[in-house]
Amino acid sequence: MKAEILKMLRESGDYVSGQQLCEQFGVSRTAVWKVISQLKEEGYEIEAVRNKGYRILNTPDVMTEQELKSLLAGRTKWAGQNIHYYKETDSTNLRAKQCGDADEPQGTLVVAEMQSAGRGRRGRSWESPSGENIYMTLLLRPDIEPSKAPMLTLVMAYSVAVGIRNTTGLDVQIKWPNDIVCGGKKLVGILTEMSTEIEYINHVIIGVGINVNLCEFPEEIRETASSLRLELGHTVRRAPLIAEILKVFEICYEQFLQKQDLTDIQEAYNELLVNRGREVRICGAKDSYRAQAVGIDEQGQLIVCKEDGTREAVYAGEVSVRGVYGYV
Repeated sequence: MKAEILKMLRESGDYVSGQQLCEQFGVSRTAVWKVISQLKEEGYEIEAVRNKGYRILNTPDVMTEQELKSLLAGRTKWAGQNIHYYKETDSTNLRAKQCGDADEPQGTLVVAEMQSAGRGRRGRSWESPSGENIYMTLLLRPDIEPSKAPMLTLVMAYSVAVGIRNTTGLDVQIKWPNDIVCGGKKLVGILTEMSTEIEYINHVIIGVGINVNLCEFPEEIRETASSLRLELGHTVRRAPLIAEILKVFEICYEQFLQKQDLTDIQEAYNELLVNRGREVRICGAKDSYRAQAVGIDEQGQLIVCKEDGTREAVYAGEVSVRGVYGYV
C-alpha cells in the first residue's frame, strides 16, 4: 500500500484527501497516517493541511522498493515488479543468483545502496561507495540457446544509454560492446552471467553499475572514469533513471526474444556507437591489429575493416577493443 499511496501523491501534484486514500485502499485514517509517517521518516517531505489532505513537496534520492514500485507502476509488466532492496550487500549479482536458484520470477530486480564485493569484467573489483551510485541486477529467464545469451549484454547497454539520454538529456554513447561513455570517459559497467545446462538456460543475470553522483575517483581510473553529476554539473535522482532503463529494456528484450537477434536495435545501437568509423585496436589472446570499426551485425559482433580492405566480425568474448589514441 505504501508504494500505491506514494504513486497517488506523486501523480496528483496537489492535495489528496485522507478520505480519498481511505476509500481507495479500504483502510482506516489511522492506517493512512502511519504510512504517511513512515514516508516522512524515509525523507519524503509531505505537507498535511486540515480539510485538504496530503501533498508531496520533495522526494529524497532513494532506491527503496516502495519508491521504485511507485515509479514503475503502469510502465512495465514484469521488469522490476519484484524487488529486493539492500542498504548494503556483498554484490547484487550474487544476490540475484540466489533469487534465480530460488525460482523467483523473471524481472526480479536487486538494488543496493552499497556493495562490499562489487565485481567488473574478468574479476576486477568495482568501487561501490554508499548512496551515490546505482548498483542493480536484473534476473531473466530467456527461452533461448545459451550461445545467444551474450547478445543480452548489448540489449542492456542500449537500454541504459537510452534511459540516461531520456532522463538526463546527456549525450552518452556506447563503447562496444557494453560500456557507456561520455566525453571519452566511462560512466557505466555491465556484467552478464548465466546459469546453464548443455542445451538450455536456467537463468541470466545482468548487473549494471552506474556512476551517478560520484565526484571523486581513485587515481588509477581518474583519467578514464566519470559520473553523471560531473558531466551534467548537478545531482541526478537515481530511482527515476532505473525506472526508465527498465521500461526501455522490457521493450527491447521482448523484441529480442521474438527474433532472437538484435535486428530491432541494430541501427539505433550503431548510431550510439562511439567506436563507429574510428580506428581501433583489436586485442586478442595471441595478437592484436588495427582496423576501422564499422558497426555491429544482427548478432552483436563488431564488424571491422582491416588495413587490406577485408572485413571481419569480432566477437566480444574473444577480444577487447580499444581506441588507438585513448580509451575509446
